[in-house]
Amino acid sequence: MFFLLIFLIGGHLGAQLDSSQKQNQVTSRFIPEKDFSDLLRGSGKKDKHKNIHPNDTVENNSKKLFSFIPAAGYSLQTGFAGILSANLAYFTDTAANQKLSSISTSITYTEYDQILIPLTINIWSKNNRYNFISDNRYIDYPSNIYGLGGRTDPNKGHQIAFYGIKLHETVLKSVAKNFFVGAGVYFDRYWGITVVDSVTRRLNRIINRQLGNNETASSIVLKALYDNRLNQINAKNGWYINTVYRDSRTFLGSDNDWKSLLIDVRRYLPFPVHSKNTLSLWSFNWLTLGGTPPYLLMPSTGWDDQYNTGRGYIQGRFRGNNMFYFETEYRFNISRNGFLGGVVFGNMQYFTPEISEQFQVLSPGCGGGLRLKLNKHSGTNLCIDYGFGKDGSRGFFVNLGEVF
Repeated sequence: MFFLLIFLIGGHLGAQLDSSQKQNQVTSRFIPEKDFSDLLRGSGKKDKHKNIHPNDTVENNSKKLFSFIPAAGYSLQTGFAGILSANLAYFTDTAANQKLSSISTSITYTEYDQILIPLTINIWSKNNRYNFISDNRYIDYPSNIYGLGGRTDPNKGHQIAFYGIKLHETVLKSVAKNFFVGAGVYFDRYWGITVVDSVTRRLNRIINRQLGNNETASSIVLKALYDNRLNQINAKNGWYINTVYRDSRTFLGSDNDWKSLLIDVRRYLPFPVHSKNTLSLWSFNWLTLGGTPPYLLMPSTGWDDQYNTGRGYIQGRFRGNNMFYFETEYRFNISRNGFLGGVVFGNMQYFTPEISEQFQVLSPGCGGGLRLKLNKHSGTNLCIDYGFGKDGSRGFFVNLGEVF
């Protein structure tokens, strides 16, 4: 989604910098980093907070960072949109390795009468012993569907409307350095599913019969996480490996029994070494192990938890029993003060409704974008990207925080 930033209210948080930032080359002339709040104050006014030098080590403290961002935007899926977004970030301990906790919410209303209200919570206890993760969302969401597999026709999509609620709760416990295991419960429900295209009655009946009017999934989840990134908002080096096994059962309230496995692997490398540029790699594999998930919960482009896979394509463009996805992104500074940066990216995805010739259909995407520094202490960027896909697919894609 392409956002036009209107206003920013922010406190400041002394967020730790990762080792690649601590080891940056010493420059002969100190250039302090700048962010959006510096721009609002004006270049002639002195920042009462400490400037960030490329070689500084900023220690954690008990201060909290609050950001409130009204914005307007546009995307392939939503058309023009108005957004009110709020975020709170803080550390629960002053230890050097303490991970950053955050609470985020927003309200979005779009040109196509869509409403999205997420509430995401990621809390790390003292010494990172426990991680409490809560992902809750309400959506009133006309959306496009194109069928299953990688050979679907972009000109034969149909728009459906539905309401949805998502309640995903997980608790993880530390079992080794940067390694966590735990369990949780996932509940997803979609209702009021209707076809809103002006299609024939016969086609309308066929689509409604395939989808049904309601879909419910209630699941037990087992999760394992390895994360040695120091800054989860804008990682400069390290690994993130997340595996989620989901078992949905009728006795828990699901429409039918099915199982899935999510494997999310990310790697961050300073490139060149000792520079502030980052090469980021992302492998996202979403597999159905047994049974048939509800249609709207099947692996699909842009339906990961952050809606970020598949830049270059509209959300929901591809869908199938199994999704295999890989993306690489190179992040670099444009301005020496760090306020303006850029990225180039490329991705590849393929889907299959079953092991067949459709497994071999690759759907590439690529593009580039800008990064505007919203907060130099936490590393939060406004990400504005333009992506291209096959069959003429293209559009803007925007995030508050990095795509991955």
